[in-house]
Amino acid sequence: MSMEALILAYVVSFLAGLSGLAIYSELRRKSFGPSSAEDRIFRCKNCGLVYTDDVDVDRSRCSQCGRLNDAIQF
Repeated sequence: MSMEALILAYVVSFLAGLSGLAIYSELRRKSFGPSSAEDRIFRCKNCGLVYTDDVDVDRSRCSQCGRLNDAIQF
């Protein structure tokens, strides 16, 4: 086996191991990380409170002042 073939095998095996580690790390991050919330975000126009409510709610009542608010659109 030539020196070039040994170096190529070493580099390829190193990159394959590094790629495997990156894929494993990404899978663990997705399974243990926080999931995105399915809630809508609201900001009260009266008192400025930012709060969340269910997805099916179009207008939500502020828990501090009681004003009805529309969801924030991003």
